[in-house]
Amino acid sequence: MVTRLRNGEFSTDLFKRYQRSEQALLLTMMEMVVQGVSTRKVQSVTEELCGTSFSKSTVSALYSMLDPTMEAFRNRPLEKWYPFVLVDAIYTKVREEGQVRSKGLMVALGVNEEGRQEVLGFCCEDSESEPGWRHFFDELKDRGLSKVAVLVSDAHKGLVQAVRRCFQGAAWQRCQTHFSRNILYACPKRLKPEFHETLKSLYSANNFKTAVLIKGHIVERFLNSAPKAVKMLEEGFEDVLTVLSLPLSLRRRFRTTNGLERPNEELRRRERVIRIFPNEESICRLMGALLMETNEEWQTGRMYLNLAEYLAQKAEKADTPKTLSAAS
Repeated sequence: MVTRLRNGEFSTDLFKRYQRSEQALLLTMMEMVVQGVSTRKVQSVTEELCGTSFSKSTVSALYSMLDPTMEAFRNRPLEKWYPFVLVDAIYTKVREEGQVRSKGLMVALGVNEEGRQEVLGFCCEDSESEPGWRHFFDELKDRGLSKVAVLVSDAHKGLVQAVRRCFQGAAWQRCQTHFSRNILYACPKRLKPEFHETLKSLYSANNFKTAVLIKGHIVERFLNSAPKAVKMLEEGFEDVLTVLSLPLSLRRRFRTTNGLERPNEELRRRERVIRIFPNEESICRLMGALLMETNEEWQTGRMYLNLAEYLAQKAEKADTPKTLSAAS
């Protein structure tokens, strides 16, 4: 990615040809240089790509080329039905009022009624508090998100409280990856490999009755040697196995928030260059560009899931009360 100078001035012609994520990354580095807060690495890379003949007005002009597209994507109406939603947050550093602060970037992915993945939305908040998550969820609902059947997330207290308040009637699936990580952290080191294997067998249970039996064996085996881990298992048992109510073909996809790992990894890869973002807007701009590109790939790629069995199962349950009422 090289932007050559023409007549000593920064050229926007090649800039327009870059992918949006490349544009957002370059703009972030340019802004850091203009503000005088860039690292030596950012300074050298930016000078190689852009030279030194650009100013704050140049950066602003480039923003005006990119930002409208980002905002349109971020605020678009959610017109389809999304029975499955995955949410997560990652933290990054940003400069605000002369200080370096931590910001949580909240992201929501959905699987629509056609079985395709979509990026539903994203926003920056100071923390994963209940008000922060409620603000994010309310924005999604205002744009049309409704009738969520299953929401998948980790068990952060503020997040869970917001889910229960904003998505009443939806089932909550606690991410099994996060759950295992938390349990193993509380488990004695010498027992971690064995405990991890027993958790795998629990997650692989075909039905809830079998899962209860496996849990009983785990409790019996580790109650005395790993009491804290056992207590966590008992407290989170039902939430982490909500996915057992779904058809077998869907369980693997919705038992964790791993669907968010790819965009998170892409942001982390670029974050290693930036280290500290110059402002909150630059975080949303870069993440928005990455998510928009990911979303476009999903819409033109293979179908993510076949929901025919799930929709038939749901329709059958909806018809059952009517049948019973008519018979009586």
